Amino acid sequence: MLAAGVEGDAKPFDRLALEVFRYQYAHNEPYRVFCEAKRSSPDVVESWREIPAFPTEAFKAGIVTSFPLEEAVMANVTSGTTSPNRRGMIFRDELGRRLALTANRVMTGAYLFPDFQEGERCRILILAPSLKLAPGMGMAIGMEETRKHFGTPDSTFLLGRTGIEAGKLVDALRRSESDGVAVALVGSTSAFVYFLRACAKKGMRFALPAGSRIADGGGYRGRFGELTRDDYYELVGEVLGIEDHHCVNTLGMAECGTNYFDNSLRGFTKGGGCVARHKSPPPWTRVIAASVEDLSPLPPGEVGLLRHYDLINLPTVLAVQTDNLGFTDDRGGFEIVGRARIVDGKVSATPDLGPVGPMGSRRGLRLLEKYVNFSIDLKMSLMRQRRVQAPEPEPAIPDATLPSCPGVVDDMVAAAEDPTSAERAEAALRVFERAYSDADKVIRDGGGQEAFAQTGDGQDGA
Repeated sequence: MLAAGVEGDAKPFDRLALEVFRYQYAHNEPYRVFCEAKRSSPDVVESWREIPAFPTEAFKAGIVTSFPLEEAVMANVTSGTTSPNRRGMIFRDELGRRLALTANRVMTGAYLFPDFQEGERCRILILAPSLKLAPGMGMAIGMEETRKHFGTPDSTFLLGRTGIEAGKLVDALRRSESDGVAVALVGSTSAFVYFLRACAKKGMRFALPAGSRIADGGGYRGRFGELTRDDYYELVGEVLGIEDHHCVNTLGMAECGTNYFDNSLRGFTKGGGCVARHKSPPPWTRVIAASVEDLSPLPPGEVGLLRHYDLINLPTVLAVQTDNLGFTDDRGGFEIVGRARIVDGKVSATPDLGPVGPMGSRRGLRLLEKYVNFSIDLKMSLMRQRRVQAPEPEPAIPDATLPSCPGVVDDMVAAAEDPTSAERAEAALRVFERAYSDADKVIRDGGGQEAFAQTGDGQDGA
């Protein structure tokens, strides 16, 4: 299916999903226990829609793999967005690593560079941490792959420990103006928001060549003022001269192997005009919105919690239940409207399609709280049945410095002007480095799950 690309035949998914579920049920103990608690098994599941979806929060409770851990060759740190005082590791074996990298190379080519010929490259300016700075951060891994497969030799990372390297970025943009070579700006939403607003304030404008594009991911949470998504597109056009159909938003998470992209640029280049923006699941995935009441599937247009079914998740769990709020549409796509989070013990949502701040509907917050309570109850039920327990948290590191990818990037962006952000960013990067080092040691030593978990009384230790 990967070889056929995003326009390939989607029919094999139904059969392959059931085969993967049977395999993971047999080889993934935490997931099997979860399925047993829901009275589900390959013997009774007849459709991919019936495959139990593993909550993203449960990945932080221990190691969830469908292969022997000593065969792991890749480890990613989960983001801490929903529960900032918890983190987990997603491990992949060699086959899983190849699947994830191949899938995202196909997706990047199809949605960020759909007008490129085979082997064509461009200058990529990356506003995200490099892999050297943040090993184990999914964003850093993805950006390095993009640079390697689509970038020219002068492509570069422009976000370091002291924030955005603004001088180098401005020089690169002016160079593009003068030599007429289109560029691709790729990075975190918050980094772009910060840079664009600074340029607008200073009256600095660029006229980038036709074909230039910008791809943002990770969202932003009001650190640099309120800004709607439409405001963002308008600002990109005003400062950079890039039209909104060449603006692409991406969604990626450690728990899922496939990254998703807006269809805006692909639709424009393939269809010859602007199209309604949404994220298009490729043939090897399915996405539904689930009710916050009972997690049942919702019809197109109704907002619920997004659930991903991804064949690329062969090393872990095919079906993943997220805390992202969104909806599907009649065209088979989906979009995110916010995220359920726990802040100071209370549920909050951070919408991406409206002004940054609390979601206005009190009823919506009550529904979110009901879902979170349900999720916690389910997780605790699972933990009581498990023999493997998560490691104790490391008290030396305060909650604010734990590795939530968007949060780390936000602090790195602000580091040059805010000493407190600089301290948080530095501490968070050390956490990534240490977590990755610990995971790498387990992989090299073949230590098994006991290296990350200990046998206890079954209570959740995190």
